[in-house]
Amino acid sequence: METLVVDHPLVAHKLTTLRDVRTDSPTFRRLADELVTLLAYEATRDVRTTDVTVETPVSPAHGVRLAKPYPLVVPILRAGLGMLDGMTRLLPTAEVGFLGMIRNESTLQAETYATRLPDDLSGRQCYVVDPMLATGGTLAAAVQFLFDRGAIDVTAICLLAAPEGLAYMDKVFANSGKPIRVVTAALDERLNENGYIVPGLGDAGDRLYGVV
Repeated sequence: METLVVDHPLVAHKLTTLRDVRTDSPTFRRLADELVTLLAYEATRDVRTTDVTVETPVSPAHGVRLAKPYPLVVPILRAGLGMLDGMTRLLPTAEVGFLGMIRNESTLQAETYATRLPDDLSGRQCYVVDPMLATGGTLAAAVQFLFDRGAIDVTAICLLAAPEGLAYMDKVFANSGKPIRVVTAALDERLNENGYIVPGLGDAGDRLYGVV
């Protein structure tokens, strides 16, 4: 598994404001959207393309376009929805699937409660978006779900990651033989006794949409 921590002043600047407890939900949503677009720029370096030739006003020019089947963006509900617009802004031709997963706060294991994805993902590149990679259970379950349906490689885009979550992902997929990448704005210190990232930014879903 490959991990990329995006080292860029704008990424660090926006993440700092996201961490701030004084940042209200509207500002949090806007900054999360902007930050995802910056992360997506790095995450899509290996997106598949096909060579094309177009006519400029002067002469033919060689270039590339995204190859079919187009990438699939998969937000993990509900917090992942706050990252969707930032992804589709950069990949407007991508298709979108939805995966509803929730962490059982007693067992810290992921439980699936809703899916809206193609049954056959053969040959597809998938981009999973979820703000927090904490224990790794939810993300690992989501990635395995996509591989089970035929995805050829999966990139996860997270605002924050914890060392424990990355270690868990690496352990689960050590022998998978499939490309897996995690792109994040920061690798934080650790998880606390409740499974939250420290220093983190709190519950991303609650900060995006309020407590429900």
